Amino acid sequence: MRHIDFAAMDGLKVGHAQDLHGATGCSVIICEQGAVTGVDVRGGAPATRETDLLNPVNMVDRVHAVLLTGGSAFGLDAAAGVMQYCEEHDIGFDVGMTRVPIVCGAALFDLAVGDYRVRPDKAMGYEAAVQASSGESRQGCVGAGTGASVGKIRGMERAMKSGLGSFALQCEDLMIGAMVAVNCLGDVVDPRSGRKIAGLLTDDMRTLADTEEIMIASYTGEESPFSGNTTIGVVATNAVLTKAQATKVASMAHNGYARTMRPAHSMYDGDTIFAMSCGGIDADISVVGMLAARVIERAVTAAVEGATGLCGLLSCADLQSRET
Repeated sequence: MRHIDFAAMDGLKVGHAQDLHGATGCSVIICEQGAVTGVDVRGGAPATRETDLLNPVNMVDRVHAVLLTGGSAFGLDAAAGVMQYCEEHDIGFDVGMTRVPIVCGAALFDLAVGDYRVRPDKAMGYEAAVQASSGESRQGCVGAGTGASVGKIRGMERAMKSGLGSFALQCEDLMIGAMVAVNCLGDVVDPRSGRKIAGLLTDDMRTLADTEEIMIASYTGEESPFSGNTTIGVVATNAVLTKAQATKVASMAHNGYARTMRPAHSMYDGDTIFAMSCGGIDADISVVGMLAARVIERAVTAAVEGATGLCGLLSCADLQSRET
C-alpha cells in the first residue's frame, strides 16, 4: 500500500477558490463521467445541498460534482457556479435539450473569521471549477478550509486555525482518498501518536486545553457553546459501489472523524461525509469502508498541520514554535 495524491486519482478533478481577506472559500471535486455517491450527515447543525437524491430509493444514481464550501448556508450559492461550468462543458444528466449537472454540497460556518460579509458565491464556485485539475493537491488555508478553525468552545479568542487536508492510498489496483475541511468545535488528535495537535488554547495561548472536559463540567447546558462549526469531507474511490454501498462507506468513514476530533458529531457541528465511486475495481465494501476511515484520519491531521495563521488565529506550527 502506498501514498498517492488525492487530486491524481482516476476520474477526479479538484479545484479551489478563496478570498484570504474575507477568510472563506470553496473546493470542488468534479467527476465528468458521474460518480455513484452516498452521504452520511452526523452532526446536529448541517448545511447541505442535494443530499436527498443520494437516498438509494431515488432515481438519479450519479453525481457530477461535490462542493465543499465556507460561508455557512450562504456559501451553498457557489454550487450555481459549478453547475454553470459543468453545463458549459457538457457535463451532467442528459434531459434532451441540455445536461443538468448534479452538484451536491455541504457548507461549514466560517463567518466569525475574516469578513462575514464575504461568502462563496456563484462566481467563486465557477472559479473553483475552472481551476479543477488532476494535478497536485493543495493543503491548509485554501478552498473550503480558508476560514476553518478548531477549539471554539471558549470563543474565537482561544480558537486555532485549521484548514483543508487530503490524503489517498493505493493498494494494488484499489485507490481511495479523502479531502476534508476541518472546522470542529473541539480538539484534533493525531491517532498515530495520541497527541493533541490543535484545539482550544489555554489562557496563556501557549498550550492546549481540553474541550471535552469543559463540556463535561458544564453538562447542565447552562453555557451555550459557540455554534459556528462543522467538518465536511469527501471520500473517493475507484471501487465499484452502489448508492447503498456508497452510503455505507460514508458511514464507516465517520470513524475517522471520531478518531481525530474530540468531540465529533455534536449538536454544534454539522459533520458530513460524501462517498464517491468513480471506477471499475471490484473490492470488499468492508475493506473500502475501513480504508475510508483511515484516509479521513490522515486528511484531518493534514488539514491542521498544513494550516498557517490567519486573521489572528494561531496555527499548529505557531503553537509548536511557542512551545519551544
